[in-house]
Amino acid sequence: MNEAATPWQRFLRVLVTVGPGGLWLFLFVLLPTLLVLLASFMSRGPYGELTGPWGLHNYARLLQPVYLEAFAQSLLVGALATLLSALLGYPLAFYIARHPRRDLLLFLLLLPFLTNFLIRVYAWLVLLQREGLVNALLGALGLGPYAFYPSFFAVLLATVYTFLPFFVLPVYASVERIDWQLLEAAYDLGARPFRAFLHAVLPQTYPGLFAGSVLVFIPAMGTFVVADLLGAGRVVLIGNLIQQQFGVTRDWAFGAALSVFLMAFVLLSLYLYARLQGERGLEDLV
Repeated sequence: MNEAATPWQRFLRVLVTVGPGGLWLFLFVLLPTLLVLLASFMSRGPYGELTGPWGLHNYARLLQPVYLEAFAQSLLVGALATLLSALLGYPLAFYIARHPRRDLLLFLLLLPFLTNFLIRVYAWLVLLQREGLVNALLGALGLGPYAFYPSFFAVLLATVYTFLPFFVLPVYASVERIDWQLLEAAYDLGARPFRAFLHAVLPQTYPGLFAGSVLVFIPAMGTFVVADLLGAGRVVLIGNLIQQQFGVTRDWAFGAALSVFLMAFVLLSLYLYARLQGERGLEDLV
């Protein structure tokens, strides 16, 4: 029956199968991305509207030192947040996976997400300000007060706190699938604990490490709320620039160019990483 079906009938079957999902992706992913790309080549009108002339002038503005500095600072925050999340989240994922009450620990890990994101960021503002709880505790020990807020430290601390669960959960899923017989085999062959872990356990968690790093690095670069509230203008990330262009400045064309640049950088980074991993790494990710 399938062989006798006409091309039009086969097309209709494919459309019915993938149509709803494809329509959703087109309307809410592809179409908005194309509109942002189109707007990035336009100009700002007298009242902030999109108008001509068309060209690459918005992308040329990205080479100005103030925007390059914001991009470099975004890279630094993203890299440090990912590194600290790995140092904290990797052993935490193993601890949760091997704990008999891991369901409770997972619930406690996700518990902060029951609170609004802005409230959690404001909580750090209250804790880190000069009259906050942290300085009060340090004062009781005869230390401080210290200027934790506003600062780069406050932005980095809140960023790690916000995105740490996004790193732990993929690693936890990888740890759950570890074949521990490989570790026993490494011990039988005379490997010491660190070397056995390095060659028998760590490679099995690469998919989780990669997924967790992506889930932390990308939003840490683009978020603007944490830097806006806890940096108070001292820490400007590329997300803050995009928010300003679409908000106060009303330069949607340049904001679209910043957004396209950030998306292109992220996609290029993911592509290069996948290329370095090779075919085996791609199969693991799938």
